[in-house]
Amino acid sequence: MRDADPGLFGPDSVTWQLHGDPVMWIAGVRALYLQALHPRAVRGVTQNSDFRRDAWGRLMRTASFVGEITYGTTLAAERAGARIRGIHRRLSAVDPDTGERYGVDDPDLLLWVHCAEIASYLHVARRSGYPLTDAHADAYVDEQREAARLVGLDPADVPADADELERYFGKVLPELAAAPEAFEVVRFLKAPPVPRLLLPARIALWQTVADTAFATLPEFAHELYGRTPPSPAATTRRLRTRAGLMRAIPAMVRWQLPPGHILKAVGRLGPGTHPSPRRLPAAPATVLP
Repeated sequence: MRDADPGLFGPDSVTWQLHGDPVMWIAGVRALYLQALHPRAVRGVTQNSDFRRDAWGRLMRTASFVGEITYGTTLAAERAGARIRGIHRRLSAVDPDTGERYGVDDPDLLLWVHCAEIASYLHVARRSGYPLTDAHADAYVDEQREAARLVGLDPADVPADADELERYFGKVLPELAAAPEAFEVVRFLKAPPVPRLLLPARIALWQTVADTAFATLPEFAHELYGRTPPSPAATTRRLRTRAGLMRAIPAMVRWQLPPGHILKAVGRLGPGTHPSPRRLPAAPATVLP
């Protein structure tokens, strides 16, 4: 008997359609560059993470979490959230300037990570030509308060539309800086360690994704990293070219990649539920009060 549980978002959501687009790989890397600009947040990663030794494993675990809470059953999503909250509760970091120890589940840090991720997904998708209207963008930000809840945030404290998300960045900007750990993350993302046999693939494929993602960062991020912001028009052309190539790969081929969350969801819910920009809701509804 088919389990018809649509999960937290379901096929009628903007999230369901958007997260199935391959440009999310570029958006996800952009989010990591952006998240690294909060000194306390990035230290929470570098002081606790094995990303230096398990580069691809960390990236795939992050992608798998997003896939699971988007396309998995409600129970699977709630379990994934509980697992993340449990990990965060056990971790802490030390501010090298003050000696203060703080938990990585500090709500301010969780909010920064969430907002940087959601803003990156929206920015890259829209700039790459994905057909999101302003109403779709607002609905997506609202829907993602469910994702924020899963990692331990109160949805009432999380931006509910694109304007609130933009105001959040204006508020948090004075706290941002390019600490030494941020540059360590940049070096890792631009050239993650891989076995020698995979080096040509890293140069040919990953380097393009990483460089394109960095180029799409907001002007303030380039300035904090000490870089001159690239031409917006040239960056948009570059992004759209890369996105076009990625979207040219047949969806059924892309969705075969492990762990196959989309194929599992379609198998669970039936034909006609696979993500597609053609299935974006005409009039997105508000998810949370």
